[in-house]
Amino acid sequence: MNKIHLLSSTDRPDSNALKVTNYVNGYLSEKTDTKVFSLEDYPFEDIVGGRYGDEIESVKKFNDRFLDTDGILFIVPEYNGGFPGVLKFFIDYLPFPDAMYKMPVSFIGEAAGTFGALRPVEHLQQILAYRKALIYTERMFISRVNDTFDTEDGLESDFLQGLLEDQLDGFIEFVGQIKS
Repeated sequence: MNKIHLLSSTDRPDSNALKVTNYVNGYLSEKTDTKVFSLEDYPFEDIVGGRYGDEIESVKKFNDRFLDTDGILFIVPEYNGGFPGVLKFFIDYLPFPDAMYKMPVSFIGEAAGTFGALRPVEHLQQILAYRKALIYTERMFISRVNDTFDTEDGLESDFLQGLLEDQLDGFIEFVGQIKS
């Protein structure tokens, strides 16, 4: 069975990203091995001051656990027209260049606005393509997340819920194909 890690890509407490991540984990965990990671738990205090190139044990430990997977699903909120700065900080402290090399990745964007984090996800795709990740082409964008998403039932629209489930099922298959 393949292992997929889900990243709630913000350190904001009680974030919508974490709510979506936990919901998606419930769906995926019935079909594959999953683990939730949240940037709330990342040791940012240990990297303050630009300690690039230093061996930081807490960061290495987090990164090693995070990267011990067959695929990664990023749940990305939109902050000020982009993804959270802490996500870029996190990526910058992943081992370069090998951390994302041929790693299957997928994306779910969520936002209070109309476009469901389209711009942040597309920007993150560019960064991860540069890091040589293998990008699953189906993405999900949850717009007006506060009105359209429920932590128990998922998306209010049956059509959008179907798209989400198709993306998740397809990503499981994509990871399996890459890893076999």
